[in-house]
Amino acid sequence: MSWEFKEEHLDRILVPTGYLKFPLTTAQGSEDYYKKIWVEKMLQLEAKDKGTTVAVINSNISAASSLSSVSLVLSSLIGALIGSSNEKDIFTSSFIYGDSSPTIVSIKYIALLCCFLVGFASFIQTTRNYALAAFLISIPNCDIPANYVQKPILRASHFHMVGMRALHIAATLIMWIFGPIPMLVSSIVLVAVWYLLDRNLTPLYQFQQRLQSQQTNFHKIGEEIATMTRGLRHQERGNVDRSSNSDAA
Repeated sequence: MSWEFKEEHLDRILVPTGYLKFPLTTAQGSEDYYKKIWVEKMLQLEAKDKGTTVAVINSNISAASSLSSVSLVLSSLIGALIGSSNEKDIFTSSFIYGDSSPTIVSIKYIALLCCFLVGFASFIQTTRNYALAAFLISIPNCDIPANYVQKPILRASHFHMVGMRALHIAATLIMWIFGPIPMLVSSIVLVAVWYLLDRNLTPLYQFQQRLQSQQTNFHKIGEEIATMTRGLRHQERGNVDRSSNSDAA
């Protein structure tokens, strides 16, 4: 059978292409940009001044650890429900509008379990990568390249995004337990929420230009300080010469 192009295929082609060609117009792309700049700035600090940097990373580790714990607890709860489900379960009763056969109920539970397990694994990887970045950025007396720290930071951010998406989808699947109509409504709401959260309409701030202007200002200030220092030294030498002449006289 030959493949025929349909209108539905446009979404599968154009949407990924948009993410690849214009990543900075998405929220995740802008976050990656700012995090790269943040790592570059933090690596310019002395080792004794990197306490704030490590504290920021530790706060992200704590948040990811909490979310992974929540995902694990919910996974255990879903597993217990699957093991103890019976024909008199409320989710198979006549109150549910739609297919409430035991097979469909099991599929609902398994889909929920998969989402929570994906979230748990993603948040664990987030914690691991942030911990690696904390180790690298806190190495004293070492001129480590910025990309060595940027890579785990960005990877942790991506895993965190995947974990949050898994939890969002799990919320929709929870509504599926109560029937297909609540799931449809929640899916429409989820798409609208993702649309609002994923797009970035704010122009990115060009930190590099500001850095160059600051370097120019620092250079001018350094030249002024050097000029003042030379003038003071010349004045001190003149005073010393005068005092020497007066003593000789």
